Amino acid sequence: MDANARRVNPVFCTIVPPHVLDKLARADDPAIADPAARTLEHDALQRTRRRITTVRGLAPSVSGIASDKPNRTIYDAQHRETVPGRKVHSESDEPTKDATVNRAHAGLGATFELFLSAYGRRSIDDSGLPLNATVHYGEKYGNAFWDGERMVFGDGDNDLFLDFTLPVDVIGHELTHGVTQYTANLEYFSQSGALNESMSDVFGSLIKQYSLGQSADQADWLIGAGLLGPNVTGVALRSMKEPGTAYDDDVLGKDPQPATMEDYVKTGRDNGGVHINSGIPNHAFYLVATALGGSAWERAGQIWYDVLTGGELTTTAQFTDFAALTVAAARSRYGEGAEQEALLKAWSQVGVPTN
Repeated sequence: MDANARRVNPVFCTIVPPHVLDKLARADDPAIADPAARTLEHDALQRTRRRITTVRGLAPSVSGIASDKPNRTIYDAQHRETVPGRKVHSESDEPTKDATVNRAHAGLGATFELFLSAYGRRSIDDSGLPLNATVHYGEKYGNAFWDGERMVFGDGDNDLFLDFTLPVDVIGHELTHGVTQYTANLEYFSQSGALNESMSDVFGSLIKQYSLGQSADQADWLIGAGLLGPNVTGVALRSMKEPGTAYDDDVLGKDPQPATMEDYVKTGRDNGGVHINSGIPNHAFYLVATALGGSAWERAGQIWYDVLTGGELTTTAQFTDFAALTVAAARSRYGEGAEQEALLKAWSQVGVPTN
């Protein structure tokens, strides 16, 4: 069999990390613990159906000439754990009375637009892949995920987590897992997995900034702002500006993300801490983007995109590998100027060598 034709089940990637759901599942209040436990059980089952790798040599969409317009379809799971569900909205349809459907449609479009306008990429696979999403998944399902083929959104419990279509960066985060799936194919374990997660946070944040017309200094650099319920002591799931400060709540616990290698977390859980240690490359991107100023999707985002799609980033890349490639990509595109200087300084600040 041709190795390029071999298909491997893609990684199951969720926006809410397992360590958060595990904390909630051990709460004394059944109203908190039970939905979290069901979500954990669901996510664990999905993960066992997938190997801890992404798709090497996954064939792009065979949809003919890639369009500059998205092709979006939204389905409604009707609170069952089935996909895709009932088709409720196509690309050319007018907005519906269901705000969740409309937000999913808009978020898919915002993601398509950033990748097309900033990097000339036509959909997730760069070949016009249709963008599908399922909403109203499960009963009080407290997560959103990319399953290798589509986005799936839970409604949350309306207490700790609100509707998962609310933050556009959550949609962008999950769809970027698809971009990684079709490009660098970073293995979902340890540092390569943390890079996989960080790529999704970086471009999720850029999608939000682009859609809001924000410069690097205007952005909040939060992932999932607006997702946490009103009684949660926190502002988001993660902070790229200040990893470890997104939440500190009696029920959710405290944000465990480190900002530097000095506090790198060694753990066997969460595939080696992929959602935790991603704070380190996240913070490096924030430092580069704010040092360069202007629109973060331009120079800083371009460098990250060049590395992701350039063919030199291996599936098992470590932080040092990625850092060195960003410096090389900056030098190749911009020469030995402000971009390279910002990168060297940022990676030094987070404790990741570039050579």
